Amino acid sequence: MTRLSADERREQLVEAAIRVMIRGGVARTTTRAVVTEAGVPLGAFHYCFRSKEELLQSVIERITRRTLPPVTARPEGATSYEVIHAALHAYWDRVCERPAEHLVTYELTQYALREPGLADLARKQYQHYLDLNREHLEALARALGTSWTVDLPVLARHGLGVLDGLTLNWLIDRDDAQASAALDEYARYLASVVRDAG
Repeated sequence: MTRLSADERREQLVEAAIRVMIRGGVARTTTRAVVTEAGVPLGAFHYCFRSKEELLQSVIERITRRTLPPVTARPEGATSYEVIHAALHAYWDRVCERPAEHLVTYELTQYALREPGLADLARKQYQHYLDLNREHLEALARALGTSWTVDLPVLARHGLGVLDGLTLNWLIDRDDAQASAALDEYARYLASVVRDAG
C-alpha cells in the first residue's frame, strides 16, 4: 500500500466525505463512514483533522474552490460585458457539472445552524464565499484593466446573494433557460458598475 503524506491523506478524506454526503446526506455522515469510504483506519482521520467541524470546513472550501474558474486575460476587442459574461457562465458551467455537490453545501449550512456548537461553521462558510467572491471580482477588474464604482465589500455581498439564490433556485427547478437569463442580467449589472477608464 502506498504511503501518503498528511496533505494527500487529507485530500483523500475530503473527497470521501463529499461522496458519503452526496449519497446519504450531511446529518448521517459520520467520521467512521468517511474513513470506510476512503479505505483508511479511523486513526487516519484524527491524524489529519482536529474535529469533524474541520473536515466539514474543508469540504466547503473544496467544493467552492473547484467551482470558481480562473479569470483569463481580456481578449483583444472584448467589451466589459463580454468578459464578465464569459466569467459568470464559466462559473455556472461548473455548478451544472456537479449539482449534487452544491446541494451538499446548502445541506451543510442547515445542518450547522441546527446542530449545537456548529453555528460558527455556517458563519465561516459564508465568510469563505464572500472572500472568494471578492477575490473573483478583483480578478475581473484586473482583467478589465479598471475598477468598480461600487464598494467591493458591498458588491461581493450583492454578488453572493445573486449567485447563491440563483444556484438554489436552479437546484430546485432545473430551469436552465431562466438561470441563464438571470445570469446574463447579473452580467449586465456588473458591466454597468465598471468604472469608465476615461
